[in-house]
Amino acid sequence: MTDATHGMTLSAVSLPYYHFIMDAGLPKFARFATHVWGINPTGKSERELAEAGLSAMEAWMRELGVAMNLAELGVTEADLDDIVAATFIMNGGYKTLTKEDVRNVLKQCL
Repeated sequence: MTDATHGMTLSAVSLPYYHFIMDAGLPKFARFATHVWGINPTGKSERELAEAGLSAMEAWMRELGVAMNLAELGVTEADLDDIVAATFIMNGGYKTLTKEDVRNVLKQCL
């Protein structure tokens, strides 16, 4: 739809998607925060760790200058129906999304 690279598209949708699925994989998101971003777990709940990890990831992405939302890639709300229709829904992962879930995440990505 936008001729954006796969990586830039992933960067534009990753943070809202990760926030959406975080509860389904909270222990792994907490581990990601400590093992990848070096967040000190002392005195923090799993949720606090997970949120801190995603905040660290966001800061790193901004430092790199990657696309932070779909609007930066030229996507508008009018494009969402086509994107949702073209999205493959697969089983597995932390949470299986519905088409409505995909639409909601994409709206947050604008």
